[in-house]
Amino acid sequence: MAEKISVAMCTYNGARYLREQLESISSQSRCPDELVICDDRSTDDTAAIVREFAARAPFAVRLHINETNLGSTRNFEKAIGLCNGDIIALSDQDDIWLPAKLARMEVEFARSPAVGLVFTNAEVVDEGLRPLGYTIWRTINFDQRKQEMVSRGAAFEVELMGNVVTGAAMAFRSRFRSLVLPLYETAVRRYGETEWNLIHDGWIALLVAATADLVPIDEPLIRYRQHSRQQFGVRLPVPKRYKPMTARARAAEQYKKFFEDELRLLKVIRDRLAAKRGAFDCEAALAELEARIRHWRTRASMPENRLGRVPLALTELLSLRYFRYSNGVFSAAKDLLL
Repeated sequence: MAEKISVAMCTYNGARYLREQLESISSQSRCPDELVICDDRSTDDTAAIVREFAARAPFAVRLHINETNLGSTRNFEKAIGLCNGDIIALSDQDDIWLPAKLARMEVEFARSPAVGLVFTNAEVVDEGLRPLGYTIWRTINFDQRKQEMVSRGAAFEVELMGNVVTGAAMAFRSRFRSLVLPLYETAVRRYGETEWNLIHDGWIALLVAATADLVPIDEPLIRYRQHSRQQFGVRLPVPKRYKPMTARARAAEQYKKFFEDELRLLKVIRDRLAAKRGAFDCEAALAELEARIRHWRTRASMPENRLGRVPLALTELLSLRYFRYSNGVFSAAKDLLL
């Protein structure tokens, strides 16, 4: 018996591109069983466009207009919670889905019940859908090594390095809804980037990866539109520029901030998984998190006296945690010398 697929879409003043996105969903070779749209109090024609589409769509379309503006993360939380399908695919309001997207994802889910989440690559395009010459996987550095790690069951480790799953390109089994909701708690500062938060896609992918397999599809099944009014976009990575200061002062400042942010995030993930361990098999992920937390705590607590650092660094080297969670001997040397 085929599993039912729900699409959870969030909208907010998306009239300009919404029709194209809705048409691309209705043109799927495997149409969804339902489309759940949560509108965040749009002031343009978004709701009217959805109602017109719903009247002729080949599947059920349910529009919910929020009483107050919730913001992107809480709006996705609501949309996910309203879905009835066995599989939930997330959708932005301004992209284009290629016709085979849902069918390809359905095939991967059907291969094994151990598959918890499937995600695809995406072609990055401009406002007029003209290709910008790169894919979304390239912008997030989801390279061959990381792809191989995910394929052999190490998706949780990859996600802990940094999110490689884009919300508009993902679908996950609804049985994980109680694990990933609520989403609003995911506003955790990370990596010293005060403007960056772990948003809904990273949170969902990380938690599902802790207890199930993730399957990447190396095929751009979305045209991921970049325009001036979108809340989140992508671009090719550029080298960071640092404020002029001495090398040691800069390193000390960066170290402190990085360790604080990393430890805070790891603890939030650990606490959520620990609270759900009765319903989900996440013992291996919890053990991994505890080892990482121990490593970051050790690096964060290096004493001022360099000789006093030697036993701590040696312990981390012999345990191989420097190699698993940092940059090996290079990180050990930095801890000893900076």
